[in-house]
Order: sequence, then C-alpha cells, then structure tokens
Amino acid sequence: MIETVAAAVLLDMDGTLVDSTAVVERLWREWSDSHGVDPARTLAIVHGRQGKDSMALLLPDRPHEVNIAENEQLLVRETVELDGVVEIPGADALLAQLAGLRHALVTSATRQLAEARMGAAGVRMPPVAVTAEDVTFGKPDPEVFLAAARLLRVDPAACVVIEDSENGIAAGLAAGMRVIGVGPHAAAHGPTWAVDSVADIQAAAAGTDIFLTLTTRH
Repeated sequence: MIETVAAAVLLDMDGTLVDSTAVVERLWREWSDSHGVDPARTLAIVHGRQGKDSMALLLPDRPHEVNIAENEQLLVRETVELDGVVEIPGADALLAQLAGLRHALVTSATRQLAEARMGAAGVRMPPVAVTAEDVTFGKPDPEVFLAAARLLRVDPAACVVIEDSENGIAAGLAAGMRVIGVGPHAAAHGPTWAVDSVADIQAAAAGTDIFLTLTTRH
C-alpha cells in the first residue's frame, strides 16, 4: 500500500474512468481498412492520442488539413455511437471522493465527446476539464497536464496524474508530475506507481490537499 499527498489530481478518461475500447477499436479498424493501413499498427498508437495526430503518424505524407477533416468525421461518429461505453468500476466512486477538492479531467477527446462518454457511462463530469480544443499539442506532449495545473492554480510538481495509456503516462511524467498507472499494461510504461484499476485508489481531504491511498502491485 502506498500513501501520498497531492495538491490536485488530474484524471484521464478513456481506459481510466470509462471503457470505450469496443467503439474506439471498431472505428479505427474501419478507418485502417479503408486506407490500407495495418489495423494492428493503428491500434498500437491511437490510445491516448488525438485522432489527427494518429493519422499523421500513420499516413505521414498526407496533408494535415485532410487529417483534421477526417478526424472531425470520426469524432461525429464517436460522439453518437456509444453502445458498449461503460464505467470502469470504481471511477464514479473516486470522483465522488474528489468532489470539492482540486481535480480535473484531462483527455485527448473533445469536450462534446467527453461529455457524451462520461454521460453514457454514468460517471460524473469534473467541474474542470482540459480537452482537445484547449491545447495545441496532445498527449504524449505535456501541454494538457500543464494547462490543467494552471487552471487549478497549483504547482505541476504537486499534481498526481491518473492514466492508463503509454502516451498519457509519458505526458504526465514529462510535465514533472507523479503518475499512477492504471490497468494491466500501465506498469510497462514506467509510471511512478501502478494499480490494477481506479478502484484501487482512495482519496480524502488533507486540509486543502488530497490524501491518496493506493493498493499497488509493486
């Protein structure tokens, strides 16, 4: 068991609070097939990354404006195709514990998509959110987490990030923050600590700070 204190907690959405894997992978497999890209290669890089950035990596010679336009089309489908989007057990309970404390949702999704998925999963939306529209560079760039720290008026080094993906963990560490990796693959990406799920994280007020208790694998 690990105990630590944070000035603020910054939470990823997909794979951390909400399981949208079925929808995301189905749509990206369709996209890959239509562009002659190996779906396995696509799925290895898209998680935690903005769609237009994934497209730029997969089709590096294609004009950026084409990636932006195709990503907009994909986002429209993701926002309405919500079957199978469910809460990751423990997510809403953790957010309930964080109510009234400094925390934020930090996601590569747009605000509309974030609200749609959180709503479909029955998970409360934090009052502060940094989404794709709010930054120039998405994960693994640290901009999203640094922007959240500014909004919450806290020192980045005093923040704790909760993330599942390689891109998200890299972004949190690059921001100079401690990172709790969640899920079966997180430990491989070098987070500060690793837990099986957000259900293994407990939060409580510690004055104006947040006291976190983690049931860790190591």
